[in-house]
Amino acid sequence: MSETDDLERLVDAAWRARREGRHDEAERGLIDVVDRARLSGHRPILVRALGALAHVVRDADQPERALPLYEEAIALGRQGGPDLSLAHSVRHLGDLHRDAGRMSEAGRCYDEALALYRAAPSPPALDFANALRPAALLKESQGEIDAARDLWAEARRLYEAAGIRVAVDECRRHLTKLA
Repeated sequence: MSETDDLERLVDAAWRARREGRHDEAERGLIDVVDRARLSGHRPILVRALGALAHVVRDADQPERALPLYEEAIALGRQGGPDLSLAHSVRHLGDLHRDAGRMSEAGRCYDEALALYRAAPSPPALDFANALRPAALLKESQGEIDAARDLWAEARRLYEAAGIRVAVDECRRHLTKLA
């Protein structure tokens, strides 16, 4: 097994640990992957591991620790060219800005993430829909009704394609409210 394969496997194991509620284990594993990826120069894995680590510390309600991790993942991701890992980190940075009340920064992040998803040849429907949702919420909260309606409709189509009924229902509620 190559170093790259080993690091990818460790990132996947950390994601599983996070999903199973073993956040300390996920954090330790991701810190190890980040350190190893830095040493070996595996930038794509480093970007992915930094984004995952930011998720884990955000889960632990530590946004101040997550912010620089997302920012580093984004900076490194931009050096390697746009991809969906970059889009994912940009979206979550937008969430941090939104949660902190920095709406214009959140909006810029959401716009960039959506542009990256739209530029991808075939982005995963669920990931793309999950990027549309916070952008729609932000536009709605700012009174940009037409833009919000368009985003909710697009998200609904993607959630339908992904078979996420609860999300489809949420989109329909917002679209009904905005009609």
